[in-house]
Amino acid sequence: MSALATPGSPSRVHRLSLAVFVLIVGPLLMTLSAKLQIPFWPVPMTLHTLAVMAFAVALGPRLASAVFLAYLSAGAAGLPVFSGTPERGLGLAYMMGPTGGYLLGYLLASGVTGVLARGRGMLGHLGAMLAGLSVVYAMGLGWLAFYVPADSILALGLTPFLAGDLVKVAVVAVGAQLMSPLACRLSRKWL
Repeated sequence: MSALATPGSPSRVHRLSLAVFVLIVGPLLMTLSAKLQIPFWPVPMTLHTLAVMAFAVALGPRLASAVFLAYLSAGAAGLPVFSGTPERGLGLAYMMGPTGGYLLGYLLASGVTGVLARGRGMLGHLGAMLAGLSVVYAMGLGWLAFYVPADSILALGLTPFLAGDLVKVAVVAVGAQLMSPLACRLSRKWL
């Protein structure tokens, strides 16, 4: 029996095809999450943060980062994948605009959250996602500072979104906990 096909382990071809599938479907789901708007107070929320954190917890740092990098590549190529596109611009022009720091933060948070969430329970997942969310806000607010007066940064870039993001993080933490043991074993085995 070859090293590629040991009993109970997936073949390299199977792992590669699954990764390719995730890299195609993942950015599509990320796009859908950016486009959906759910009524919330004080502003409607998208499911972008939920998707980023769910991918990081479920797929781990490398694959979650690859999914978000593929999503960013589609956006950079001019596809209307981001929230507010095409109305607020497309491609690199959109990415260099006021929300560009949040996009970079999501990419970094995919890795940070994925690393910190490995092998953890619900509280560990919650902590990992809060750390990832801190990265998102640090990058986003830092970038936003180039576009708005300093005394408006928190009011425009944090306060309206924080409650919704905390709800999304809680939903992912509970959802990850409720996932069946079989699904957890499959994701560790195949991804």
